[in-house]
Amino acid sequence: MAGAIEVEQHLARVLDAAHRLPAETVPLHDAAGRTLAADVRAALAIPPFENSAMDGYAVRLDDVMGAGPDTPVVLEVVADVPAGSGIDPAVAAGQAVRLMTGSPMPGAADTVVPFEETAEGLTPDVPSHVTVLAAPTARGRHVRGRADDLAVGDLVLAAGTVLGPRQLSSALSAGATEVQVSRVPRVAVVSTGSELVTDGARLERGQIPESNGPMLAGLAREAGAEVVWRGTVPDADAEVLAVLERVVDLGADVVVLTGGVSAGAYDVVKSALGSSTDGGSAGTMDFVHVRMQPGKPQGFGKLADGPLLFGLPGNPVSAAVSWEVFVRPALMAMQGRRELQRRVVSVETSTGWASPTGRRQHVPVVLDTTDPARWRVRPASQRHSGSHLVGSLALADGYAVVPAEVSAVEAGQRVDVMLVT
Repeated sequence: MAGAIEVEQHLARVLDAAHRLPAETVPLHDAAGRTLAADVRAALAIPPFENSAMDGYAVRLDDVMGAGPDTPVVLEVVADVPAGSGIDPAVAAGQAVRLMTGSPMPGAADTVVPFEETAEGLTPDVPSHVTVLAAPTARGRHVRGRADDLAVGDLVLAAGTVLGPRQLSSALSAGATEVQVSRVPRVAVVSTGSELVTDGARLERGQIPESNGPMLAGLAREAGAEVVWRGTVPDADAEVLAVLERVVDLGADVVVLTGGVSAGAYDVVKSALGSSTDGGSAGTMDFVHVRMQPGKPQGFGKLADGPLLFGLPGNPVSAAVSWEVFVRPALMAMQGRRELQRRVVSVETSTGWASPTGRRQHVPVVLDTTDPARWRVRPASQRHSGSHLVGSLALADGYAVVPAEVSAVEAGQRVDVMLVT
């Protein structure tokens, strides 16, 4: 393919321009979905104190080592320590303290006997004595030691981590109250084409529903970005330039334009933003052919002190693939994510299909995980691959990535699958 470049070449140029956004400090409770810009280290040990892992009695192991059904050991109960209590009762030889899961261990006790291993079990009132029917297997049985998980100063979460529910729980448990996170990227999505119809309006001959905008806006939010503008423009240079000026005023960090990037007579993005011989264009974007299918025509550029500009093909599957290969990694880099790419797994195919030699193919595929030990994959569409097959795109769990030198994928062959669900 004369004049075409490799996927890696175009992606390298994109990532070179995708600078990390500034950091800001926010309360941890408001940080869900954000990306850490600095490590979080433990301000508290986890657990912060030695505590019981069971409802039962804190004892001294030496007092109960011989306990059994035929050799019960009776201990005096000297205190009751519920969870959250700050008391630290003394425990002498022959004594026990009733406590619940999470209750702090009395300093002189070293082991917990669960209620189930006593004759009395759990009683409404604190008994005066407890009868132990089974010897603990070791000192420290059913005791959670201080800092069993993390000590003060230990790394809890590394910079580049996305703060999901589990990460928030870990950070809060370690005493964090606020975190440094990367600023959220602001994205504008511009769908070009005089044929596009929005909001369910009646279609006239030659018109199609506009679907790229909602799809890409949703993918932007999924990638942690804020969508500051989404809309359509007809095939007119002035309209494209006007909306570009508008989204720059809104503070967009990234502008994604779909359609109008190839070699047609009405390719408006290329006309409005590419270089021209008559000096009528700002020349803010370069347009190339990338050795991939779908998504061969691509545009990319950057306004001076302004947003990154992506020009993606207008066919919906092409736009979706181009987003995954070029735009999403840029958004990940801007947030300082540790992983820029989607997870890739190697899966066996259940059917074969043709692939264009000389171009890396991305095929929307459905995963069959019925057998956990043997995942299988098939194209989402019966027509296998096509930039216009948006109806079956909804079924896709990912994209099979077929190397450029492969002309056909055989049933039973393993392929790499970029997961998107």
